[in-house]
Amino acid sequence: MNLMPTVYLSTAYLGPIYQYALMLRFGQVRFEAMEHYVKQSYRNRCVIASANGPLSLSVPIVKPETPKAYTRDIKISDHGNWRHLHWQALVSAYNMSPFFEYYADELACFYERRYTFLMDFNEALRQWVCEQLDLSPVVSFTEEYKAEVTHDYRAIHPKQEYISLSTTGADPCFQLPKYYQVFQEKHGFLSGLSIADLLFNMGPEGLLVLKQSFAESSTDTK
Repeated sequence: MNLMPTVYLSTAYLGPIYQYALMLRFGQVRFEAMEHYVKQSYRNRCVIASANGPLSLSVPIVKPETPKAYTRDIKISDHGNWRHLHWQALVSAYNMSPFFEYYADELACFYERRYTFLMDFNEALRQWVCEQLDLSPVVSFTEEYKAEVTHDYRAIHPKQEYISLSTTGADPCFQLPKYYQVFQEKHGFLSGLSIADLLFNMGPEGLLVLKQSFAESSTDTK
């Protein structure tokens, strides 16, 4: 019998650290595929730490034929040479980080391949990140939309993430430990960033940061 609690999450492009901490905390994940697609969310964007501060990178999508298109049906647009621009932004932001050189070649492959659907692209990146962090959540995808579910974290939004969630009231149980960041002396410690920031700066030890973020509330999911 599987006693692991299930968390419901939205798909995310190189999702925020908070989302990966939830994957570790709950162990079993249901990604929402059947919701009506939400614009200006982590579904197609991530936030990294650039030399000028937080930088949002957005994957362009093909305009849906209907305003109530399912997230699973959202297609990626080739508009604006975004793959090259995103990769160059990552290089510029993290080429001086301790682990960028170690991960760069494999991550670059995701920007060389053309994915048709946003969820496929996001999921491929998520699997790769989890492999690097030795994080093994049991993942499945919804086949129908349910408005009310237990442990519903589908509404995580970028506007909540620039400040530590522990101070916004979004999740008082989440306490992100400070870790090394390349531009910390210039901008101070930045929270609400993509998992890419944790991976490039901390490497495999990023898993310890995820564990510590919910260390005092590990029993709350039961």
